[in-house]
Amino acid sequence: MAQLVLESLLLSFKGLGMRIDKITIENFKSFKDRFEVSFNDGVNILVGNNEAGKSTILEAIHLALTGVLNGRFLRNELSQYLFNIDVVEEYLDSLKTAEPKSPPSICIQVFISGEACPALGQIEGSGHDEGTDARYGIKYAVEFDPSYSAAYAALIDAGDVQSLPIEYYTVKWTAFSRDAVTSRNIPLKPALIDSSLARYQNGSDVFISRIVRDALGDEDKVAISQAHRKLRQEFMDDESVKAVNAKISGKDVTNKPIQISVDMATQNAWEASLMTYLDRVPFHYIGKGEQSIVKASLALSHNKAEEASVLLIEEPENHLSHAKLNELLARIVSRADSKQVIVTTHNSFVANKLGLNNLVLLSNQATLRLNDLSEDTFRFFQKLNGYDTLRLILCDRAILVEGDSDELVVQRAYMDANEGKLPIEDNIDVISVKLAFLRFLEIADRLNLKVDVITDTDGDLDAIEKKYDHYLGEKKKDNINIYYDGEIDEGPLEEFNYNTLEPKLLKANDLATLNRIFGKAYENENGLLIHMKANKTECALKIFEVDESINYPAFITNAVGAANAE
Repeated sequence: MAQLVLESLLLSFKGLGMRIDKITIENFKSFKDRFEVSFNDGVNILVGNNEAGKSTILEAIHLALTGVLNGRFLRNELSQYLFNIDVVEEYLDSLKTAEPKSPPSICIQVFISGEACPALGQIEGSGHDEGTDARYGIKYAVEFDPSYSAAYAALIDAGDVQSLPIEYYTVKWTAFSRDAVTSRNIPLKPALIDSSLARYQNGSDVFISRIVRDALGDEDKVAISQAHRKLRQEFMDDESVKAVNAKISGKDVTNKPIQISVDMATQNAWEASLMTYLDRVPFHYIGKGEQSIVKASLALSHNKAEEASVLLIEEPENHLSHAKLNELLARIVSRADSKQVIVTTHNSFVANKLGLNNLVLLSNQATLRLNDLSEDTFRFFQKLNGYDTLRLILCDRAILVEGDSDELVVQRAYMDANEGKLPIEDNIDVISVKLAFLRFLEIADRLNLKVDVITDTDGDLDAIEKKYDHYLGEKKKDNINIYYDGEIDEGPLEEFNYNTLEPKLLKANDLATLNRIFGKAYENENGLLIHMKANKTECALKIFEVDESINYPAFITNAVGAANAE
């Protein structure tokens, strides 16, 4: 039922007004040079490994539309560490050469679409980097201020530049019309929701306090301020407090009276002294999962989110069970009607619930939507649960095998070659893909993912070479390797395939070794081969768990060696 509700809610994303078509990011944090990602009207799910730039994309959108990063206006918080570290190092290294580079710049462009209206007309123009056509959008740039050219030249001549001269930088925040903007006159409003943040001030969560404050009207704020002042007066009139103040005033410190009181120095002093409670329990004492739901729900319902056209949601799965996560996703979708939603996640459950057709795979500064794949491959991955798809892009390198038995043997071969370390400990994932090698390789090719394929030949080398024609010989990709045994084996058993994993393992070892590992006493290889074929996973598990090392076919050891070498 919950799944049907979510699917029906997802269909409600229609008739959107303004939305983000795409964003370009240049030299900001993890993105070197120019990076671009496009978005669809409704839900967009960004999936990628750590450091792939998912969070940076959300930060860049929010920064360009609000001028705010990490809760502060960036104009007043410029730092070298906003820039891509490789770009900064290349710039600094160039200063030691005869051809120094110009100081690098950050540029974020948000391309916006929607029905023509006066608000959009104010941000229309050709002030972007995609030709001369007029477009709607906002440009946020952090760049060298030419008014400091003389001072910068003197600094360079003195050879004193050890870091990016950020004091000579300025922020240029403009619409594509080339007019300066502020968040107030940008018609597209974002709401950034990061339920993982927990910043405490006087015991109260700042995120919650801010949302509660934003949800209050002017009359509410006046009323609560007056109530706070009343509490102050009651505090001062308390006999115990009067006695303490009398003692303090009696000290020979100054000729002016000294008292303890409640902070009333500012008009909104009540904000700092209030604590949020949930069911009579201080907010920071409730469970992290409940905190996540409350934060996201409040953020979706407060005034700024109601005004927003774009919801930016950072890893909604933090601290949540599947049941709680399902509840949160339902709230996100139901309250985000007629808004564009951009979600980052590592979680296949989130991807499945919000729709794999909305998935944007992010790796190596490249993006890929599943519906950009060939039609057959797209339909194939739509039918999967999404788990293996996410595994492929969330590792540094993948080894693709056909079945569970192959997966166990390859993992053990890697452990034997690496002092007992599992491949995943080196962020190498061994994934069983059945017969779908080419489906996964299409994704790997588009995203430049490092992938090794370990496959049987079934005695037909021509078929293997034809199947992997795009990845062998002159067409070989630097990031994709295909491993198989080029020798065709035959034997006395009729209608028996001697060119699969099990016969190759027996060939690499001997009858006595495998009998000992499997706890059998076969007198000839035929009996053992029949047993291994009928009990593939059981035999592979015994190999995986055995205390002694065995020999592996060359195509497996070559694949393991290549994966480990990099």
